[in-house]
Amino acid sequence: MIRIAIPNKGRLADGARQLLERAGLEIEARGERALQASLGGEILALFVRARDIPEFVADGAADLGITGRDLVVESGRRIETLLDLGFGRCRMVVAVKDEGGIASIEDVPDGSRVATVFPGIARAWFRDAGRTVAIVPVSGAAEIAPHLGVADLIVDLVSTGSTLKVNGLREIATVLESTALLVTRPDLRLDPVMQRGADELTAALESVLRAHGRRYLMANVPRAALAQVRRIIPGITGPTIVDVLDGGAFVAAHAVVEQREVYRAIAELRAIGAEGILVTRIERLMP
Repeated sequence: MIRIAIPNKGRLADGARQLLERAGLEIEARGERALQASLGGEILALFVRARDIPEFVADGAADLGITGRDLVVESGRRIETLLDLGFGRCRMVVAVKDEGGIASIEDVPDGSRVATVFPGIARAWFRDAGRTVAIVPVSGAAEIAPHLGVADLIVDLVSTGSTLKVNGLREIATVLESTALLVTRPDLRLDPVMQRGADELTAALESVLRAHGRRYLMANVPRAALAQVRRIIPGITGPTIVDVLDGGAFVAAHAVVEQREVYRAIAELRAIGAEGILVTRIERLMP
């Protein structure tokens, strides 16, 4: 049985659960506070802190894990990324007080104190930037540290930057960009059975991601206009053309289209005489 560690709460928990369920892996837990749950019988989900997931995977307590890139980098553990899941997008930034007089990283004086929940990343980043700073590890709410005199600047995660603004801070540099990742330990490939299970799960999740932002379009189009149809809805490897049973002047054209292109495609299909146009969502899309 494949064991996958997923966040039990926080910014990544909902995205991980939704993605698994869209891939057909319904979470069958005994209760809301259950520490583990079956995902269809062949996969066991372990609910743990997102920050602990790199450790669980690296130590072999879990075969796979879903957690943020920021937490993977901070852990420093040897694990491999199988898939960028796209959700939980945020940035890790360096921020200072509005009135601090620091406009860029070059303005940060040596000996400055940096409050952060990510001491490993911050220490390495400032070292690479050629600045000598003192790292002040905190467990949360780093944005208050400069106002309490605990630190001169912070390294923290932002999504929109509104929290920094509310707290009188502004960013001066981006340390890294983060999204949720599907990760595994390098030695999993030594077990063919486990590797096959990991490959199947990766393919299932990837098919959901591939379907995101795409729609399936079907229409009865004039047989004489197939050249225009191919231009309007090229699909993945070309539109699928199916004869209509009456054998008349129309054929059925099916294709996957980008959601943002649906409006244009329908307008152009109608212009060449298409009828019975239908657009549906795609749950999963395999290459």
